[in-house]
Amino acid sequence: MSLSECSTRDAVISVENLSLSYDNCLIQSNINFTVNHNDIFIIMGNSGSGKSTLLRAMTGLKQPDSGDVFYTNPAIKTNNNEIKNKKTDFTAYWQSSDKLQHKIMQQFGVMFQSGALFSSMTLLENVSLRLLETTQYSEMRIRKIASLKLALVGLKGFEHYYPAQISGGMQKRVSIARAMVMDPPILFFDEPSAGLDPVSSKLLDDLLLELRDSMGMTMIVVTHELDSIFAIANNSIFLDAEKQTMTACGNPHSLLLENTEPQVQAFLQRGKQS
Repeated sequence: MSLSECSTRDAVISVENLSLSYDNCLIQSNINFTVNHNDIFIIMGNSGSGKSTLLRAMTGLKQPDSGDVFYTNPAIKTNNNEIKNKKTDFTAYWQSSDKLQHKIMQQFGVMFQSGALFSSMTLLENVSLRLLETTQYSEMRIRKIASLKLALVGLKGFEHYYPAQISGGMQKRVSIARAMVMDPPILFFDEPSAGLDPVSSKLLDDLLLELRDSMGMTMIVVTHELDSIFAIANNSIFLDAEKQTMTACGNPHSLLLENTEPQVQAFLQRGKQS
């Protein structure tokens, strides 16, 4: 699949001509791809290639040097002063007002690599926190919503446990429940299976597939785990640290068979016997 073929149906995110750096050190340049509705879209590459940096630019945490991240959603309304792509219904995140940026951010949830759970709060309290801070819901309604999200990730009955009392895999599930608490149509994950044993990692992959299929979510996942990449991804990009740009886009299974970039093949064939 060519890079141009990365843009197809039902687009919800379009990354256009994005360049990223830290302290004037270029990380990635000329990044272009589209994420479609209901994708599990993988951002892959070797260590230091800028995967998490790209995720931060997509979630409003790091401003790019150039280019922009465009979002489309029926809930995002703009006025004549907002920046829109003239050819589409996409709204440019980094060129938008603070108010519209905040509205766009309400359309997605983020699961950080560390999980970032508050150790002094119960699982229910961790999941409830965003509702408490951003809504006027009653305490009873917030508890019901948070309990439902925990149940959706297989943690019914664990509401009053603390993070230290559960396994690493369960902590990851709590983080997913918290990311889902506002019912966002888009979820971002930064190395969700990092630190998990193979069995827990497989269970987490199964959960992401189940949530995608049952709730119609779109997911963007940063990972270098091959088993997860081949199990859950229907689309992906590869960031090349040496060339400082993306060198492949498409279904990982197709890239393994068809892509001729040496770095892509080396990445996707790790651990295979020659």
